[in-house]
Amino acid sequence: MKKIQITIALASLLMVSCEKEFIEKNPVSTVSVDVLYKTDKDFNDATIGVYNSLQAQYQNFWHFGDLRGDDSWQEVAQQQTQVRVDNFTLDNNEGVLVSAWSNYYQAINRANSILVQINEADPDVVVNKDLYTGEAKFLRALAYFDLVRIFGDVPIVTRPLSISEAYKFGRESVDKVYEEVIIQDLMEAEANLPNNYAGTNLGRATKGAAKALLGKVYLTRGDFPNAEAKLQEVTTMGYSLLENYNDLFDYTKDEHHSEYIFDIEYEEGLGGEGSVFTNRFSPLIPEVTRFYGITGTVNDMNFPTEELFSVFEPGDLRQDVTAARGVTDQNGNFIPLHSGRSSFTRKYMTSVSTGEDSRANWKVIRYADVLLMYAEALNENGKTQEALEYLNRVRERAGLAGYESLSQSEARDMIYLERRLELSFEGHRWFDLVRTGQAYDVMAQYGMQPYMTLFPIPQSQVNLINDRSIFPQNPGYD
Repeated sequence: MKKIQITIALASLLMVSCEKEFIEKNPVSTVSVDVLYKTDKDFNDATIGVYNSLQAQYQNFWHFGDLRGDDSWQEVAQQQTQVRVDNFTLDNNEGVLVSAWSNYYQAINRANSILVQINEADPDVVVNKDLYTGEAKFLRALAYFDLVRIFGDVPIVTRPLSISEAYKFGRESVDKVYEEVIIQDLMEAEANLPNNYAGTNLGRATKGAAKALLGKVYLTRGDFPNAEAKLQEVTTMGYSLLENYNDLFDYTKDEHHSEYIFDIEYEEGLGGEGSVFTNRFSPLIPEVTRFYGITGTVNDMNFPTEELFSVFEPGDLRQDVTAARGVTDQNGNFIPLHSGRSSFTRKYMTSVSTGEDSRANWKVIRYADVLLMYAEALNENGKTQEALEYLNRVRERAGLAGYESLSQSEARDMIYLERRLELSFEGHRWFDLVRTGQAYDVMAQYGMQPYMTLFPIPQSQVNLINDRSIFPQNPGYD
């Protein structure tokens, strides 16, 4: 799929209404239904357009999932947006909020257009009708899942709207978004998607991705019985941990391996289809630039905190790639960082020929995440000893001894810690803190107030609808 995104991106723009200025502001869909999809290729191109919208959004997802939490901080003060995300002083109209809102609803708009038109498609012509339906449902569910975790109550839009209709759509409760859209979409996606792909279709959503995301949704809602059942299904689908943790972040190797479940895909050298992570997370010092062959702009963002270093056990094989204090050259000499830089994550380090055009994907769900979620669900359901089996698989891959016996409370704490160690800088930490009720206790020392479990709605959206009875700002941000 990486190789075809650049050609499809242009076609996907046809899905959007020509009133560009309004779309950039509008919180809900203004997709034109004048462009009709008739052939299988039309629907394939349109589906890739939904992936393309999420590709744009996930360039900044780390602001929400990582920088907001306690594992990451903005070390270089001149990056003001990142500083404000980091210290809980974010302005209501910060660009990262506005673009997130716009990108997610663009993805939703494009999925809605596909789903409305594909109902009337001739299955003899659109031979992959079920597949495109499943993909659109999966991607719409992912967009809404991120939206409710970031912003809370949001408008539910499941069909193209006229401009006049769009002004009347207010925010709906998080529970309603989960029950009427996210869960239903993922169930339908699970039924329609294949187990795997080959060739140029690698990277598209699969049945395993839908099951894993649905398991995460249940876990986020505290529905541990359903989370256990769904995640158990994923454990039977042939996924397995890579033997070497560092291979997850070796971009000279195939990213579609046994631990891969779903990534946001990027590819270098295709005119804007690459990711920004390698450059933005690299410290601007000559040793790192020479060692990794990185050229172009370096932004010094998303650096590991001292607190993160302190929680790694001696001998944890994940520590050096997760949080590094320097580089080891080809002769085995360790070269520490200097010039005021303290650390960086190596999870996205790879050579790049052009700045902010990296091959490094964003890992949305991988199998270690599933194992730890499954362990958590089992433990919350009173099956602590069984939970340790899955927790220990992740620990032992990291070179650590497994736990033989823990109480339910002890196991809960160890699972939370293991998620932190395993998944840092992959967009999970902040959302884990919020869903487990730890956010304020952990983050108050950094400036968090109790209401800040949600980000502010972009104020431009509140002003545009201009009806606080249906579209209020989140509490605390007025």
